[in-house]
Amino acid sequence: MPSRIEDYALLGDLQTAALVARDGSVDWLCLPAFDSPACFAALLHDESAGRWQLAPAGGGPATRRRYRDDSLVLELEWDTPHGTVRVVDCMPPRGEAADVVRVVEGVSGSVPMRMDLRLRFDYGDVVPWVRHHDGALAAVAGPDAVWLEAGVPVHGHDLATTAEFEVRAGQRVPFVLTHTASHLPRPHAVDADRAISDTEDFWAGWISRCTYDGPWPEAVRRALVTLKALTYAPTGGIVAAATTSLPEQWGGPRNWDYRYCWLRDATFTLQALLGTGFVAEARAWREWLVRAVAGDPAKLQIMYGLDGSRRLPEQELPWLSGYEGASPVRVGNAAAGQFQLDVWGEVLDGLHLAREAGLSTTDTAWDLQRALLDHLEGHWEDPDNGLWEVRGPRRHFTHSKVMAWAGLDRAVHTVANHGLEGPVDRWREVRDRVHAEVCDKGFDAERGTFTQFYGSQGLDAALLLIPRVGFLPWDDPRVRGTVDAVRRELCEDGFVLRYRTDADGGVDGLPGTEGAFLACTFWLADALHGTGRVDEARALFERLLGLRNDVGLLSEEYDPATGRHMGNTPQAFSMEGLVNTARQLGGASTRTSAGKAEQAL
Repeated sequence: MPSRIEDYALLGDLQTAALVARDGSVDWLCLPAFDSPACFAALLHDESAGRWQLAPAGGGPATRRRYRDDSLVLELEWDTPHGTVRVVDCMPPRGEAADVVRVVEGVSGSVPMRMDLRLRFDYGDVVPWVRHHDGALAAVAGPDAVWLEAGVPVHGHDLATTAEFEVRAGQRVPFVLTHTASHLPRPHAVDADRAISDTEDFWAGWISRCTYDGPWPEAVRRALVTLKALTYAPTGGIVAAATTSLPEQWGGPRNWDYRYCWLRDATFTLQALLGTGFVAEARAWREWLVRAVAGDPAKLQIMYGLDGSRRLPEQELPWLSGYEGASPVRVGNAAAGQFQLDVWGEVLDGLHLAREAGLSTTDTAWDLQRALLDHLEGHWEDPDNGLWEVRGPRRHFTHSKVMAWAGLDRAVHTVANHGLEGPVDRWREVRDRVHAEVCDKGFDAERGTFTQFYGSQGLDAALLLIPRVGFLPWDDPRVRGTVDAVRRELCEDGFVLRYRTDADGGVDGLPGTEGAFLACTFWLADALHGTGRVDEARALFERLLGLRNDVGLLSEEYDPATGRHMGNTPQAFSMEGLVNTARQLGGASTRTSAGKAEQAL
């Protein structure tokens, strides 16, 4: 069985990512990109679906592990009866091909080690043809070829490649796994020690640009490194998570593929990166966005592929049993075809934020915004699927309307503050109509709270964002009433659910329940802070920091009953929530819709 979700650490080269368990097993890796078929998929089944374990022969979890400084160079150490051994793992910045580098270091004594490599292409379905060639091992099937260079002899056993060896104090045994297309010649091998050094240097150079100087600096830097690791360097796209089908409900069907670029998630990530000095990432994302959404604004999607591709057909993989039996395992995501009104507002807000941060305006970017605004004007009154991608009937979701307002509001202020041309009087009139309708139809005066959708008896954690986007001020009694209602009705052990799945007859059209959503709990900390309950906000934020695993990562959700991580991991939505809330609680300057600097309470 795979490890607990919180037991995984991340490796990455800004094009794909691997998950390494405490027992030294790489249980998840897609090559050559985040959304490619996995060659190690034990995470969603067992070792027969592919894994690469490198650990003491006696097995067991590492005694301790850590990242080297602010990098993605991972160290696992085992104290054994025979001595202490260390395994250093990394994925160096992509050169000719994708590489995974693992080096065994003897620290003390003489420790028996075992290496077990089970390559299974196409999500565990294809066993490759393996042969020895010119001092290396080559595994080939279909479009994929993987080469292994090992510092010790390896041999085949039970459809796996294994090695048994001992490492003494001061010894180093390298292993390098390299992927390429099967029709191409063998890539040049990387030197393992040089690759580790280059990886450390890359991350040290990148984090040196960080301008954050507030509280919790170590946690914030680790979150930023994780967010950077979820960017796709060739295009500037930002994936929501490194995995697919990790469950939001134990043993249930709420299993989705998050290895794509959600416009909404990327906008929140953009806020975190821009707020900490990483303008180059914002520029790359804006260029990716303009390419991805080019064309008819009516066909704007909520998500795209890494290269901006639009078709992400969803299918199930029945040969995989799913994480701890949670099935089906899905690849692709049918939600790409949903209508989510809030995305228009999120994109417009993100482009506005980039402009306010100093990115020069391009004619193409403003033309795109004008086209999106034209569509928004004509369709803001339509029901939609909402930001949580419900697979039930379309509704007039309150948060969706609020973000429609935000998109129009940013356009009004862009014209006023940046001298760009547009029908500002018309935009202002539509903006004010949206505002009036939301306050009339989206607010329940008897309960003193905004509701999930017009006429709903349920709540939505996204309502906590109403003051954050400037729709109402923090001191408005409707805002405080909504914050109190969310705490009263959506919290479990202090952590926030997105919504109650059984409210209004089952709004999302799916059976079962799910865990607490970590991004929403960060939003609650923001809301407590914004409404003057500073001590409560800090206490909640500290509890959230306590949920991180030992190497600083958060998944999508948390199960208060079992104390376990749930959902895909590491989750950009959770990591950017950590950064943005740390900034707010630390007194960072934020921007209101009017473009005035407002010091946090």
